[in-house]
Amino acid sequence: MYTETYRQLDRDHHLHPFTDFKALGEEGSRIVTHAEGVYIHDSEGNRILDAMAGLWCVNLGYGREELVAAATAQLRELPYYNNFFKSTHPPAVKLAEMLCRLAPAHMNRVFFTGSGSEANDTVLRMVRRYWALEGKPDKQWVIARENAYHGSTVAGLSLGGMAPMHAQGGPLVPKIAHVRQPYWFGEGRDTSPEAFGRECAAALEAKILELGEENVAAFIAEPVQGAGGAIIPPQSYWPAVKEVLARYDILLVVDEVICGFGRLGEWFASIHYDLKPDLMPIAKGLSSGYLPIGGVLVGDRVAETLIERGGEFFHGFTYSGHPVCAAVALKNLELMQAEGIVERVRDDVGPYLAERWATLADHPLVGEVRSLGLIGALELIDPATGERFPKSLAAGTLCRDICFDHGLVMRSVGDTMIISPPLVITRAEIDELVRLAWEALDETARRLAAREQADGPAIMIQPSIEESRS
Repeated sequence: MYTETYRQLDRDHHLHPFTDFKALGEEGSRIVTHAEGVYIHDSEGNRILDAMAGLWCVNLGYGREELVAAATAQLRELPYYNNFFKSTHPPAVKLAEMLCRLAPAHMNRVFFTGSGSEANDTVLRMVRRYWALEGKPDKQWVIARENAYHGSTVAGLSLGGMAPMHAQGGPLVPKIAHVRQPYWFGEGRDTSPEAFGRECAAALEAKILELGEENVAAFIAEPVQGAGGAIIPPQSYWPAVKEVLARYDILLVVDEVICGFGRLGEWFASIHYDLKPDLMPIAKGLSSGYLPIGGVLVGDRVAETLIERGGEFFHGFTYSGHPVCAAVALKNLELMQAEGIVERVRDDVGPYLAERWATLADHPLVGEVRSLGLIGALELIDPATGERFPKSLAAGTLCRDICFDHGLVMRSVGDTMIISPPLVITRAEIDELVRLAWEALDETARRLAAREQADGPAIMIQPSIEESRS
C-alpha cells in the first residue's frame, strides 16, 4: 500500500526530468526512501549499490551527519540572505576563498549559481561581456562539441551538442557552433586513438577558421564527456587542442560540473590534463549533492577586465551563494581534505577500479572498457558482428533496467553503460559493483539472445565470475 500510494500520487502530480511522462505513468516510479554510504534503499526493501553517485554528485556518500549538522547550524544562524545590494555573508566568503585555493593558481574569483546549468548560462554571459569590454564585440561565437552536455536551460542546451534536446529546444541561442567529439570507440576506430585525437583538434581549428578568429569568443568542453557516455578523450586530444587555442585569441571554458572535486583523482580535471581554463563551471560534487549549489571559477585575465572595466554586471540569481548551501559545500570540502579523498581516488580506489573494471572486457557483450579515476564505461556490442545492436533492441536500456533488478545503478547512454560511484567507495564495494555488472550483462545477453533468435544465432554467454571461480 505504501509503494502504490506514492506511485499513484507521483503519477497524478509529478512531472519528472528527462522522462517520457506517459511511459513512466504506465510503469510506475521506484520510490527511494533512504540511503547510506554507497547504497540507496527503495520502498520494497531493495538495497541498491548506487554506482552513479546520484547524478555524478554524491562524492562523500549518503548519510554524512557532518553535512546535516552544517546545514542545521546555518539554518539557525542565517537561513537566507542574498548577495545583492552590496551585501554578503560568511559562508559565501569562506567558500569562495577555499575554492580559489583549490583551483588552478590563476583562478582567484568565483561567481555563485544554483546549478551547473546556471553556471553555463553565466559562462555565456561572461564570455560575451568580456570581449565587449575588450573592444571586440564581434567575438560572439562559442564553439562546443557534438554530444556534449552543458545543462538543460536554453543557454545550456544550446551550448550542449545533443540533437534530441536541440529538436525540442528551439529557437536556440544564436552563434553557437559544434565540432566533432573525441569519441574514439564510436567514431574513430578506423584509425589509432592518437591520430583520432589530433583529427578532432584539427576539426576545432577548421571551425575557428571557418567562422573567423575575430568572431570566435570561446571553446567550451568537458574534460571527460559525462552524460555523453563517459567519453575519455585520447591522450593526444587535449595537448593538440591547447596548441590550437594558443594560436588564436580564444577563451577556454572547461566544464568541471561532473569532473571537478576529485572525480579524476585531482581536485579538478583541469589539473589532471594540465589545462589553463579562463572560466570553469562547477556544481554537483561541490556539496556532494546534499544541497543545490554551483558556480563559475574565473581566471585572472577575465576577472580583471570584468572588475576594472565592467561596471555593473547585470546577471545573478536569488540563490547565488545561498548561505546554507555554501555552508554545506564548505564542510564538504573540509571533510574531503581531512579524509584525503582526492588522494585516495588517485592512489588507491581509482587504480583498483581500473583493474577490476577491465575484467569486464572479457564479457562477450563488451566491446570496450574504459575508466579514469572513478568514472567508467562499457560499450555494448553484438558479439556476432562486433558492432552495435540494432537500435530497436534498446540494449542499453534493457541492461540498465536489469542492473536495477540485480541491485546496481548503472546508467545507459544509448548502448554505453556508465558508472561514477561515490568517491568513498571501498575496494570490497568495487568488487561487488563488478560482480553485479557481470551478472547484469549475463542476463542482458540472455534476453537479447531470446529477442534475436528469429533473426540469427543466439549470443554465447560468458560464465559469471562466481561460476568461473567454481
